[in-house]
Amino acid sequence: MILPAGATVAVTDSDTIRLFHNAGVKPGVHLVEITATPPAPAHSGSGAGHHTGRTGPDSTHPIEDDFAAATAAFLNKLCLDGTIEHLVVVSAPETLGVMRKHFHRDLRSKIIGELAKDFSRRPLEDIASLIAEA
Repeated sequence: MILPAGATVAVTDSDTIRLFHNAGVKPGVHLVEITATPPAPAHSGSGAGHHTGRTGPDSTHPIEDDFAAATAAFLNKLCLDGTIEHLVVVSAPETLGVMRKHFHRDLRSKIIGELAKDFSRRPLEDIASLIAEA
């Protein structure tokens, strides 16, 4: 995948988000990590019931879903205030699924790629390679 200059890359899992800016002057993958802290989850839940293979609910899923929803809200805000022009989302598959439910339609129109991979704790070089090879 070739990223447009100025594209934003969000790399997230169930409790972490890292944002990158494609700093190249021409299309390609030239990522620079930027500091941005999403709002804390509101503990509103996603409305989806999760269960483990055992009887009884898994108590960590609502927390993870809240973080995913808060991350989507954060990305929505960045989109609506004009910060995001193009977006690639790299996320753990379960987190990406929850986030999709909360993406604003304007943000959806700016998403140029989604990669269902958990790379949130991987080095910058690995993330850049993943995107370049997509």
